[in-house]
Amino acid sequence: MNDDLDDPFGPDASGRPGPGGRPRATGRPGDGPRPGEVRPPRPPRPRHRPPHQPPHQPPPMPPPGWRAPYPLPPRPPHPELPPEEHEPQGILWAFVPFLTLGLGTPFSFLYAAVRRGSWNLGATAAGYGGALTMVFMLLNMPDPVLAMLGGLMMTTLWIAGTVHAFAVRPSAFPRAPVMNQGNRHAIRVARYRRTLREEARQLVAEDPALAHELRIGRPDLPGAFDDGGLIDVNHAPPQVLSTLPGMTPDLVERIGRRRREHGGFISAEELAVDVDLPPDRLPKIAEYAVFLP
Repeated sequence: MNDDLDDPFGPDASGRPGPGGRPRATGRPGDGPRPGEVRPPRPPRPRHRPPHQPPHQPPPMPPPGWRAPYPLPPRPPHPELPPEEHEPQGILWAFVPFLTLGLGTPFSFLYAAVRRGSWNLGATAAGYGGALTMVFMLLNMPDPVLAMLGGLMMTTLWIAGTVHAFAVRPSAFPRAPVMNQGNRHAIRVARYRRTLREEARQLVAEDPALAHELRIGRPDLPGAFDDGGLIDVNHAPPQVLSTLPGMTPDLVERIGRRRREHGGFISAEELAVDVDLPPDRLPKIAEYAVFLP
């Protein structure tokens, strides 16, 4: 056997042979395989696979009486009102002379004079009335010339009365001043809120469980149902009861003691009797009070 094959020395970095006469192996870690060397195959690397995702499912419905762990959006400060029905500003009144061929001109101006309390419109109505009387007199004359003159005056009265009515319509039927538009809107909002309270009371009478679910009369709890400002006297906390009109700390304390000892109330009349409510405060409290079982 040749001992040179077992010589562990090889050529150095310059390529010179080592002491045994055999070239030194120049392989370093990370280099390719040496001639005649067979390396075992590397195991395949596992590919990254995304975890299995179940199909999207809608969230389960909350059970009855569930309450969201986060505050719900507050009620809008200004409720949505139905569109306001604008009253006609004298359009039909201005068409009266045209539709009646001038015969109704004195009466239409007389109506405007009474409505506005205007002496000028009253004098105008008297003038049209005198002209209409003269027209009838000329039309009844046997002379055809006078009758033709009466017809011409009738046509003039018809056209002039219509034009005059449209000209004085803004003063006879003025629009509401701008300064009163806010007050009119406030009145409409108050009436609309009263309608909401009536609807909420009807719902309380028909379905008390649904009324509890909608939190009617509980402004201290988050809710999306607008009850018009009702307050549940049987369940609302003292700080909410104190917001009722005419309510005093003494009355709030009486209501709380009555609820602890004998339960809630049935009506505003029972509330007035049990807590000795002053008679003048009963209508004010009854307007906003509701009594859920």
